[in-house]
Amino acid sequence: MKKALIPALGAAIAAIVVVAVLYGRNAPGGNQASACAGTEKVLASLKPLAKGEVAAVQVPKTSQKIPDLGFKTPDGQPTSLAALQGKTLLVNLWATWCVPCRKEMPALDRLQQQLGGKDFEVVAINIDQRNLDRPKRFLDEIGVKALAYYADPDAKVFQDLQKIGRALGMPTTLIVDAKGCELAHLAGPAEWDSPDALALIKAAMGQ
Repeated sequence: MKKALIPALGAAIAAIVVVAVLYGRNAPGGNQASACAGTEKVLASLKPLAKGEVAAVQVPKTSQKIPDLGFKTPDGQPTSLAALQGKTLLVNLWATWCVPCRKEMPALDRLQQQLGGKDFEVVAINIDQRNLDRPKRFLDEIGVKALAYYADPDAKVFQDLQKIGRALGMPTTLIVDAKGCELAHLAGPAEWDSPDALALIKAAMGQ
């Protein structure tokens, strides 16, 4: 009888090992953490810069890979964060029904004017689900010119970030490095073109 138990025990151990490996790959901080190895120095440099106008910005202890958020380009074509990798991104979710979102859009536009280019981009994603022409009219009315109009009428980007605890309200903002790893996040608005914010973002860019 003991001999009969040995194969069964071996199979059970093998199954546990497989489950452990799969969990390690998919669990928060599993392969995501290894994919973001090497960000420790950047995170350490950002923490003392989360002050003043960006005092509410949260810098995590360890970086995680951000989901490959899907949204639409200004001409309505599907794209995702992966298409923008290679530069530091400030990803901002906004909607016209969100008053704080509306107030911070001019600052985001000025930030893009100051730092936008091959090494940095403000990726402001609109998640309005009704009156889809309204966000564009709003941006025109307040004179936003530098920001590309990215949109996700299904608001799935919000749901995807909510799953990893990074979308608790609106606006939601993340600073993501060139590999797609989170460097900081903020629930709520900020003066993104202020000296405090510029210092934080330049540090995130390695400047």
